Amino acid sequence: MDTQNNVAQARRDGVLFGIPLGDLGWFQSLLMGTAAGFAAFFLATFLAIVGFLIYLSVTGKPVDFALTYRVVGLPVGATVLVLSLGYLAVQYARRLGRGRK
Repeated sequence: MDTQNNVAQARRDGVLFGIPLGDLGWFQSLLMGTAAGFAAFFLATFLAIVGFLIYLSVTGKPVDFALTYRVVGLPVGATVLVLSLGYLAVQYARRLGRGRK
């Protein structure tokens, strides 16, 4: 992908970091989207826990760590899940429209 033409074709075909997202089947798209949502949930929760620990060590005020799951992790994970499944569904529909199964 060293020329401008290849980059434009990769964007059109749905290639992300060398992964041909436009060539995934419906089940593979479902797995990839769900995995992205779970990864975002766990990363956001981890970062929120670290942030709460820093806040606790600086201020000394008690913190409810259950908020890291409910307020930070769950919305971020759900948002990434919906966006990734939507994107992969569009890629799958484009593939079906081109006639490749």
